[in-house]
Amino acid sequence: MAVVFFLALVAVVLGIIGVAAEGLGYLLIVGVVVLVAALALAAVRWSRHSRRRPIR
Repeated sequence: MAVVFFLALVAVVLGIIGVAAEGLGYLLIVGVVVLVAALALAAVRWSRHSRRRPIR
């Protein structure tokens, strides 16, 4: 789960730099892509974890 939080933090930092710095708008796009990847990774890990519990 630490990987997901790290990726989300990187996405936020890239987004802030992309908005603040003139001419670095592509960093905002990269930040959004990294954030989507982090959310997808979290969803995959969460769905795998929920299947392991036996139903009683």
